[in-house]
Amino acid sequence: MEPVSTSAAVVAPVAEAVQAGVGFGHFIAQSDAVGKTLLAVLVLMSVASWALILIKGLTQLIRQRRSGQFLNFFWNARSLDEVSAEIQTHGARDPFGHLAAHAIHAQAHHARYGAAKLQEAGTSQEFVTRTIKKVLDEETTRLENGLTTLATIGATAPFVGLFGTVWGVYHALLAIGMSGAGTLDKVAGPVGEALIMTGIGLAVAIPAVMAYNAISRSNRVLNARLDAFAFELLTFLSTGSTLASGQAVRPAEAAADVRPLRAAHT
Repeated sequence: MEPVSTSAAVVAPVAEAVQAGVGFGHFIAQSDAVGKTLLAVLVLMSVASWALILIKGLTQLIRQRRSGQFLNFFWNARSLDEVSAEIQTHGARDPFGHLAAHAIHAQAHHARYGAAKLQEAGTSQEFVTRTIKKVLDEETTRLENGLTTLATIGATAPFVGLFGTVWGVYHALLAIGMSGAGTLDKVAGPVGEALIMTGIGLAVAIPAVMAYNAISRSNRVLNARLDAFAFELLTFLSTGSTLASGQAVRPAEAAADVRPLRAAHT
């Protein structure tokens, strides 16, 4: 009979707490301005992170599809003039098309006007190399947009929730001390409500961290492909052949060309 009485003694406070309306709504109703402000901050963080996750995810899917289509067209084109005409007709809608359009335009511009400005100084190959480096930097910057926000949310949301929990526990203990009722049923409810803030902070942070890691990896893969394509494109513009054709530039020249391109990403 004693285990039954012990079980009843444990269940009774829980039943009383449920009847008293202990829960998330009760916690919000009893929170002060600081607690509600922290909750609002977490809600804004969650909305911002999910908006970035959806936007970046959809953008990456579209970018990958368009990049695949352009690369398939580029390497099956019969000449750079055909590539240039395609870009002028449909525009550069992906990073590879953007890179090819600027590189082709830079070569044509330097061949027509020469080094008319300081930024155009040097040979045609040097000018094209600088143009490719500039485009690679622009694409890297575009890919990294929003990642700082995701990283900040993932790193700070748990601490915001923890601060809300500490603040809620502090006020709950003050209220319990003033009432003079320190029994388990009086302490468990308010303290349990305060722990909700930690849970909310983790719920906000975990998707942001996972999305940040996934997007960062996808960006690294795309940057590596862009770097390889930039080297191929520069070689093709310089010699009129791909690396696989056996008519590439000499090894010393190739190393000199690709070194500044890769240095832009280190």
